[in-house]
Amino acid sequence: MAKNKYYVVWKGAKPGIYHSWAECQAQIKGFAGAQYKGFESETEAKKAFKSSPYAYIGQAGKSKPSPKFNSKSNIITPSISVDAACSGNPGVMEYQGVNTQTGEQLFHMKYPIGTNNIGEFLALVHGLSYLKKHNLPIPLYTDSKIAMGWVKKKECKSKLDETPKTKELFDFVRRAEQWLKSNTYSTQILKWDTKNWGEIPADFGRK
Repeated sequence: MAKNKYYVVWKGAKPGIYHSWAECQAQIKGFAGAQYKGFESETEAKKAFKSSPYAYIGQAGKSKPSPKFNSKSNIITPSISVDAACSGNPGVMEYQGVNTQTGEQLFHMKYPIGTNNIGEFLALVHGLSYLKKHNLPIPLYTDSKIAMGWVKKKECKSKLDETPKTKELFDFVRRAEQWLKSNTYSTQILKWDTKNWGEIPADFGRK
């Protein structure tokens, strides 16, 4: 007989512990940035609900994730994928980071004006900071070679002009550059193989 499952919803229409997938799904369907996970026992679920979701999302049980290759695609999991989207270039820009396996949104930012490359850069730095903060030794995927190069050089090389409309964006860019210069990290930044794997899981689907 299959074990009963308990579903923890940290972020959804009504956070709580649910006893079926249908009940859980009702809380997360259509809810942007929903955070949830299934557990085999009520004890685990209760403990998880009282804790940060980032200690459990994308993980099995209590242990830290151990990255491994998916034999079918060579995608390393668990991992985080990041991507950016821009309505016009420049235009309204946003980026997000998601759990590569589940697609669960882990972070998201939006700016009134920016470029896709700046978004990709900020997404990578946000991902690095996120993984270091939560002590997660897993890889970070991006489909942007440009952003990878900027992160390596610890500098955003965008040609976008700083104006009153872009000041807030550039404040975040400077914070990102400063983070890179004042922090060390062991995270692997990997190039997403779009040709063989399809769009990166963090893609906004606006192409």
